[in-house]
Amino acid sequence: MRLLGGTPRLCDPETVRQSGAVHDFDAAGLARQLGAEVRGEVRFDAKARALYAGDASNYRVPPAGVVLPLDVDDVIAAVAVCADFGAPVTQRGAGTSVVGNAIGAGVVIDNSRHLTAIRDLDPRTRRAVVEPGVVLDDLQRAAARHGLRFGPDPSSRSRCTVGGMVGNNACGARSVAWGTTAAGTHALDVLTMDGTRFTAGPADGYPPPIGLAAAVHELVHPHLALIRTTLPDWPRRVSGYALQHLLPEHGENLARALVGTEGSCVSVLGAVLDLVEVPPAVALAVLGYPDAPSAADAVPRLLQAYPLAVEGIDAALVAALVARGGRPAVDLPAGGAWLLVEMAGSDPTDAGNRARWLVADAARPALVLVDPAQQRALWRIREEGAGLATRTADGGEAWPGWEDATVPPQRLGGYLREFDELRRRHGRSGTVYGHFGEGCMHVRLDFDLLTPAGVGAYRRFAEAAADLVVAHGGSLSGEHGDGRARGELLNRMYAPSVLRLFERFKTIFDGRGLMNPGIGVRPVPLDADLRYGVAAAGRGAPGATFLGFPADNGDFARAMRRCVGVGACRRTDGVGVMCPSYAVTLDEQHSTRGRARLLGEMLDGRVLRNGWRSREVAEALDLCLACKGCRSDCPVGVDMASYKAEFLYQHYRHRLRPREHHTLGGLPRWLRLTPNWLAAGVLGSPGLGRLAAGLGGISTKRPLPVPARQSLRTWLRRRGQPLGVPPRGSVLLWTDTFTDAFDPHVGQAAVELLEHVGFRVEVPAKPVCCGLTYLATGRLPAARKVLRRSLAVVQPYLEGGIPIVGLEPSCTAALRSDALELLPDDPRVGPLRDCVHTLAELLTARAPDWAPRRAAGRQQAVVQTHCHQHAVLGSGPDAALLAKAGIDVVSWPSGCCGLAGSFGYQRGHEDLSVALAERALLPAVRAAGPDAVLIADGFSCRLQARQLSTAHPIHLAELLAPLA
Repeated sequence: MRLLGGTPRLCDPETVRQSGAVHDFDAAGLARQLGAEVRGEVRFDAKARALYAGDASNYRVPPAGVVLPLDVDDVIAAVAVCADFGAPVTQRGAGTSVVGNAIGAGVVIDNSRHLTAIRDLDPRTRRAVVEPGVVLDDLQRAAARHGLRFGPDPSSRSRCTVGGMVGNNACGARSVAWGTTAAGTHALDVLTMDGTRFTAGPADGYPPPIGLAAAVHELVHPHLALIRTTLPDWPRRVSGYALQHLLPEHGENLARALVGTEGSCVSVLGAVLDLVEVPPAVALAVLGYPDAPSAADAVPRLLQAYPLAVEGIDAALVAALVARGGRPAVDLPAGGAWLLVEMAGSDPTDAGNRARWLVADAARPALVLVDPAQQRALWRIREEGAGLATRTADGGEAWPGWEDATVPPQRLGGYLREFDELRRRHGRSGTVYGHFGEGCMHVRLDFDLLTPAGVGAYRRFAEAAADLVVAHGGSLSGEHGDGRARGELLNRMYAPSVLRLFERFKTIFDGRGLMNPGIGVRPVPLDADLRYGVAAAGRGAPGATFLGFPADNGDFARAMRRCVGVGACRRTDGVGVMCPSYAVTLDEQHSTRGRARLLGEMLDGRVLRNGWRSREVAEALDLCLACKGCRSDCPVGVDMASYKAEFLYQHYRHRLRPREHHTLGGLPRWLRLTPNWLAAGVLGSPGLGRLAAGLGGISTKRPLPVPARQSLRTWLRRRGQPLGVPPRGSVLLWTDTFTDAFDPHVGQAAVELLEHVGFRVEVPAKPVCCGLTYLATGRLPAARKVLRRSLAVVQPYLEGGIPIVGLEPSCTAALRSDALELLPDDPRVGPLRDCVHTLAELLTARAPDWAPRRAAGRQQAVVQTHCHQHAVLGSGPDAALLAKAGIDVVSWPSGCCGLAGSFGYQRGHEDLSVALAERALLPAVRAAGPDAVLIADGFSCRLQARQLSTAHPIHLAELLAPLA
């Protein structure tokens, strides 16, 4: 085992107080005993407590400590030690709960790191045996090889764990066809707080231990009528405990009764899940309606067609997507709200015909999508709703809290109209979306959770909204559980006699109340433990920041509130770029969420108490590659690269900086002061290059890049301008440091290409630099100075509207985005953003009639998109040009190359840099074979590929120049 961090002397009163009840225990002794009994990590340090203080909800409860068990035996040992010390236990998966049931004041046991085995998957019985930390998408991929899947599919499927799904009774879009997690759970391997381990399931196949069986019988049988009349077997009635599964007519199924208890009764050690067949084909019908209530009115009739899913989105969600710089993958039908209705068929034609029949019957503006790629793109809007809806289209903040109410589908339209009126009365606006086919609505509203008056208004709204749901025969929760957000409101939904049954049920398994206390039974107040509560205001306030953060009105704290914890950064399936370091380490501190959480705790000041000097934050940010993947891939646009730059500036302000901040960060200056032939001679010599790296604090484990003996600017100056008047006018070539010094042949190819197309290529009168190397190392005053100097050089071109062509994606992206952060008040930044283009953008926008000659034969290519291009610029124009040239792109690997500017040259980063290259780039290169060309516009991408493979990567300009 590893006991990490300092051992606590006492248990922090803030850590253990919940709803007026205090669990007193010896935290120091607990940490020591856990360290002795558990083989996995035991962490009671401030960083771990800060990382696990929140989930995806509005709540914050720092734990006393965190355990990352290696296996089930570790879980059993940890629970036993906690029981001995009287310490509460919260079992946790991916931490994506939106109601606060994945946080707790005692010991948080994180099963997502190691308990990830699919122990068995039998296609004959259609059952899978899994550990609680298995990610749903991993299970689905394993089952898909046999034409099977697990029915429920919540939108967090790329990172949510089976244990978390069992805790909440998760459902997802296709529960209309395949039911909830409870419906798909055959049996559970569970552990009570007193150490009793048994398999829960239907009574005839999995009888519980005699004592537990007798206690359950004594609870249920005297109250059969009460359970039958007040706890109907309605799949989306997730609030409270599902005691109806204990009825004789339902097989006395203890496993299904324990599903949805939110970790308040037992620890789940494993699950036996029932799988369903995957349909041969599906089609998606998209129907437009004036508003969400009108769409809801149509649901009962649509359900008669037996769809797989009936999901709803509204115009506010689409507007939030557009505000983030995106747009729907297809043009939506006319309307202010849309239903996405998925139909199954025996083949694509049959599925499409079923969807078209449904559309004809609905008589609404509609479209039918049969292409799987188009379907996935549209589903992504719905799946990212929890993140997108966190920021409104006008930049306002919206929150969960009233997130998950459910009413019978036939009453959904009426409920939504009354809910709209309730919102108007309370002055609240936000986004409505969700599982219309089962009457389950997800809502993000613009609550004020930062002031006492706002928190009071939040309580009043929640109470009124609960009464409205109950009046429509609904449930406060339809799939997320009650947690801290709704547990207090259960007395508005259930009679005292039912609540007493819930309490007795919990007591059977957890007589001491140590399993996730405050959840389900004896709930905490809904306005307690708010993450951004008034008590936190100003404790760790950082003062003025250097960067402008214009998207957050210059407010760094507001920028930190972007991350609500949905955990999209924890996906490891290779889709998108975010978050590369987490994908390798699987450590929460290396996820975008973990880093944002630590920065937020730094501002809060209660657990991390050193402000900008925080060692914990510095450690977490050390492995951040500043790839900007989160800027585009995070649903709420967290920009960790900018946050890291600000932190480094503040952290080292008036302090001695690491040497690499001056050598790597100041690379443009050193190269400008050193003749290329001299730099090439020194760095090209193995001995001198290694000496230079050592003196500069740079890793000596990989060779340094060697400058060309003649720079691009020297070549251009000696070459002169061609005669004649170019038909397409002038462009300014941004001679970035990397192209100018290291790869001038790329610039030469670009010049020749642009001239062939009909442009006059001009170069800046003096050297220019975007300032990115200074920005990335937190040398913000230097970055600002460099950028201002460069703007002065190109100002005449900005005033004349001359296009500026960038060849290095990181520099081009910096000019388009980071310049605004560095110089938010400079009037030249707007024209700069409008004038700067990638090579592909310029050719497709300013020379749309030009097409390259098609490559001879069948030219295959692997395209490695630079992370900053992915995040800021996009690669659509590149794809269009490659298609015009007849290039067969066999792979477009998704993910960071691993070098990431100077990251791979910093000491201690070498192994991670290589591991990242092995995730996507290098396998794609090897799979494509020796005849495929590797296209990589980023200098660091090309350098990584040259050093770690036999590939000879080229820039797009080098590919197209011979075809001009």
